[in-house]
Amino acid sequence: LFRSIDSGRFYQEIPLFEKEWQQYTGAEFVKAHMNGTSAITSMYFALDLPPGSEVMVPSYTFFSPCLALRFFGLVPIFIDIDPKTATFDLEDAKRKLTPRTKAVEVMHSWGMPCDMDAISAWAREKGLILLEDAAHAHGASMHGRKMGTFGDMAIYSYQLSKVMPSVEGGMGMYKTREFYERAAAFGHYEDPGKFPADSPVRAYEGTGFGQKYRMHPMAAAIARVQLRSLDERNAVARKNVKALNARLTQLEGVTEPRLLPGQERAYYSGNMLLIDFAKAGAPREAILKALKAEGVDASFWDYPEQHKLKIYSEAKWWHHPPVIPASMPGNAWVNANHLFVRCQYGEAPDLIEQYARAFEKVWAHRRELA
Repeated sequence: LFRSIDSGRFYQEIPLFEKEWQQYTGAEFVKAHMNGTSAITSMYFALDLPPGSEVMVPSYTFFSPCLALRFFGLVPIFIDIDPKTATFDLEDAKRKLTPRTKAVEVMHSWGMPCDMDAISAWAREKGLILLEDAAHAHGASMHGRKMGTFGDMAIYSYQLSKVMPSVEGGMGMYKTREFYERAAAFGHYEDPGKFPADSPVRAYEGTGFGQKYRMHPMAAAIARVQLRSLDERNAVARKNVKALNARLTQLEGVTEPRLLPGQERAYYSGNMLLIDFAKAGAPREAILKALKAEGVDASFWDYPEQHKLKIYSEAKWWHHPPVIPASMPGNAWVNANHLFVRCQYGEAPDLIEQYARAFEKVWAHRRELA
């Protein structure tokens, strides 16, 4: 970081990071943005869809994948998650397809890859543009392909809590030159003049389309360093989780999100356990309190379900009112039946053993907690 400042070429950190990220993921085109939300907003601008078009999005997500649609006259269709994986429920999407549906966006929740084979095939069959929100999934892959390379466009976030943090930052990934140029031009006024003469957005040199989404070069410098150790840190985390979960999934009601053959996940926010607390025989709050008393760094965090939030039910914000689902059972079950255990990114065999024994002790006495 200090070398880049002293060199007088501080802004070169951004294209250097873009090049390294492109090489790491194998993406056709990439563009750094100031955060994941700006990358998503630029991606929606790049869609260039007519107002009133509908985009399938998970309700179990951050606000920006849903709310940023409104800036371009687009309307969300809220899709449930599969309670076995906490990721996009393709069967629910099939039920909710409408003639106005033009795109589908999936989120790799907590670093869990969606079933991109099935989703990609369905999107192609229906003529839908496929988008990936990989904000949680740094280093995750399927069949050796990094998440973000299956869709027509994708985004990553490097916010401080992420697997690969740079304090703030985002990245867009694009399959075609057209998507790349539109997304880049939206928030990067200096880019259109660099595009080929036949680019439809070259004429907007010096203005772009009114936003400034440049990644801070300090964030790019931090991200470059983080990228160097990403695979190593992920490998250690997977090893630790595998060792711990081999013990924990022997306990009544405890499972982990299901991985498909060929999938490798990342661990954003920790090791997510899916726990059927009714089957376990004790309430979540009591189990969590007991685990913490045994020294386990555990927590739960119920993802806000976007379809329940006020702004989606107010027609004045939308081209036409989004359909608000009466229920989303996958969302509800995962929110009510999970715990996060802090993920260890260094070798920690003693701590893994302590955590396993703590869980086993709590489960042995769980009936006393009810």
